[in-house]
Amino acid sequence: MDEFIIDGGYPLEGTLIPSGNKNAALPMLAASILTDEEVVLRNVPQIDDIRTMVEIVSALGVEVRESAERELTLRARRISTTKLDRELCRRIRASILLAGSLLARCGQITLPPPGGDVIGRRRVDTHLVALRSLGAEIDVGNSGYQMNTVGLRGTEIFLDEASVTGTENALMAACTAEGRTVIKNAASEPHVQEFALFLNKLGARISNVGTNTLIVDGVETLHGGEHEVGPDHIEIGSFIGAAAVTNGQILIKNAVPSHLPMILLVFRRLGIEVEIRGEDLFVPREQSLRILADAHGVIPRIDDAPWPGFPADLMSIVTVVATQCQGSVLVFEKMYESRMFFVDKLVSMGAHIILCDPHRAVLMGPARLHGETLTSPDIRAGMAMLIAALCAEGRSVIKNISQIDRGYERIDEKLRSLGAHIVRAGG
Repeated sequence: MDEFIIDGGYPLEGTLIPSGNKNAALPMLAASILTDEEVVLRNVPQIDDIRTMVEIVSALGVEVRESAERELTLRARRISTTKLDRELCRRIRASILLAGSLLARCGQITLPPPGGDVIGRRRVDTHLVALRSLGAEIDVGNSGYQMNTVGLRGTEIFLDEASVTGTENALMAACTAEGRTVIKNAASEPHVQEFALFLNKLGARISNVGTNTLIVDGVETLHGGEHEVGPDHIEIGSFIGAAAVTNGQILIKNAVPSHLPMILLVFRRLGIEVEIRGEDLFVPREQSLRILADAHGVIPRIDDAPWPGFPADLMSIVTVVATQCQGSVLVFEKMYESRMFFVDKLVSMGAHIILCDPHRAVLMGPARLHGETLTSPDIRAGMAMLIAALCAEGRSVIKNISQIDRGYERIDEKLRSLGAHIVRAGG
């Protein structure tokens, strides 16, 4: 198994072009099933989660070819099976996105339990409520889910949580359902907005995009189309943090600042200022790295929330960044009860952290981190430990880096291009 060997203490400098957003590309791969015509996706990140999703849709009968670098052409002329491969589904949470598209195209799906990061319980109930409302019959068993429908019909759906993938499944199922569907309490993250606009390119009629109430007027069929996947705002946030804690200076091209207001606000509360230059971001060196206390000197809190709140996928990143900042802060991860357990690895590197409970940790900084041998438990914690290693004294080794590779494209190559001392080695 490969590992990263990192010698810390070298500032990041240079220009970064972020990869395409995996959380936009994954539902687009699932949505290719909705039409028997060609769908062309550009700027698709070359990461393990995408490769797994391509394997899953290929096994269903979708023709997939890499027509150019980071470009995939998909055509679902016919679907040969609606039973998903159990081992492939264990690798990736996004396998659940096939529910909406296969119900719409074929009227049935046999879905094994989806896998993905082990960061606590990840509910599927929101998906089940939405799909049942549209006319699906669902049997839930220990071996997964059997879903069938004799025809999907538009209806009003109130999601019990603003689930990203739940919203995307409801959109796919509603696109060709009979009549109008109104999805309330819908997720509205940038990648959900992009996905809805992508479906419209294929002939769907989705309005109110960008709000928490989506309206879908069903159409008879969808057609082919082309789309370029937008930049990954989670990767952009990760590199802002990495540049700041290494006293680096980087320019991030095509960052789409309109997707980043809360991300930039939270970094500002940690003493990190970022310049907006049109669609680019510039992170200058010599950041103050001083936590801005709340009124009357009260310890501030950073917590995650659905869009436009701070993204849950950046909580691990902001946690390690806060270890390098002067002052104290409470980090409150509301969504996943196991995501914060990785902080014990930061403590082993010298971080000053009190884990209050599975969701909350108090950080006091700055702390001088030292190199350690670490194991990556999930995508975002793995990236957080990588950032910690970049600013630590001495050498760190990070094992199980397949977790990081699932979400970050050629991260070691990107970091080396910015001056980091990192190599990939066979473990």
